[in-house]
Parts: sequence; structure tokens; C-alpha cells
Amino acid sequence: MLKAGPDVTGLLVAWSKGDQGARSRLIEAVYAELRRLARGYLQRERPDHSLPPTALVHEAYLKLIDQRQVHWQNRSQFFAIAAHVMRRILVDHARSHYALKRGAGDRVPLEDRDAGFEPLGVDVLALDVALERLSNAYPRQGQLVELRFFGGLTVEEIAAVLDVAPITVKRDWALAKAWLYRELQGQVV
Repeated sequence: MLKAGPDVTGLLVAWSKGDQGARSRLIEAVYAELRRLARGYLQRERPDHSLPPTALVHEAYLKLIDQRQVHWQNRSQFFAIAAHVMRRILVDHARSHYALKRGAGDRVPLEDRDAGFEPLGVDVLALDVALERLSNAYPRQGQLVELRFFGGLTVEEIAAVLDVAPITVKRDWALAKAWLYRELQGQVV
């Protein structure tokens, strides 16, 4: 859950306008939350994953500060982009690991902790492909999965990022889970 704290939105706007001091204050303001996101991502990874949360945060930070095309608007947008960047880093890491192992794909649990059903082991690369297909067919639902599953955002936070009602997020989440489950049935262990 995104916590209240320093004026992250104000820092993002100042950074967008070229204030390099705001960029430094921003990372101090969001570092703990980025580590929480990274830990959440890595909990879904294989137990022997070689990328610790701190390294994931630092790699994501380097990619985030290089975002010159982004017009930073608010805290939710920042964390949505951070979640996407972390996902991409982990998928790239899984691809590298997969190539080294020649076919021993990394697996992550596909679960919905709110619903209380057992996690399903899914190949992380198969999940990435399925999520890309979902995003192509249903862009909002694809973004929602990324924010909820990978980013750990709440229904209310996702509603704010996507500019929809919380009930729409709940409906889209149900649709996206069913769609992904159907797509990944052959990948479940």
C-alpha cells in the first residue's frame, strides 16, 4: 500500500521541471516503498534467485532517472512505472537465467492472496508472454495485473492510477485472473 509521507507529487513535478535536488529528495522519499515493491516481486521468484531487493531497487532507480520522456504527474503514476520497470528487469533476469539453464524455466506463484486460493507455479516467461497477450487484447486489465500482482497496489490505488471506480477494478481483476488462468493452464505445475 502506498503510504502518505513527503510530497512525492510535488517532488516529481519539480524534477520534471529540471530540479535535480528534487530528484535526490524523491529517491529518499520513495526508497522504502520501492524496497517493499522489490521484496514483493522477489517473494514470487524462485528461492535461489540471485538478485536481492536492494539490487532490484537500484537497477530500477537507474532506469527511472533515465526517463526523459515521462511527464511525472503524481505518486501513483510513479509507482505504476516503477512496478513496470521492476517487472521488466525480473523478466530479463529470468530470460538470462533460462538461457544459462537451457530450458529450466523460472517459476512464480500465480495467486490472489485476497481470494485465498492456492498459488499455482507458473513459468515466469510464460506469465510474461500471457500478460503481454492480455495487455494487447485488454490494455486496462493488463495494466491492472501489473499493478496488483507485481506492484502490490490496492484496489483503491489502482482505481486512482487507472482513473476508474474501485468496482471497475474489481471486475477487471476477476476478468484478468480468469483470462490468465485459462492462458496458463498448460504452464501450471
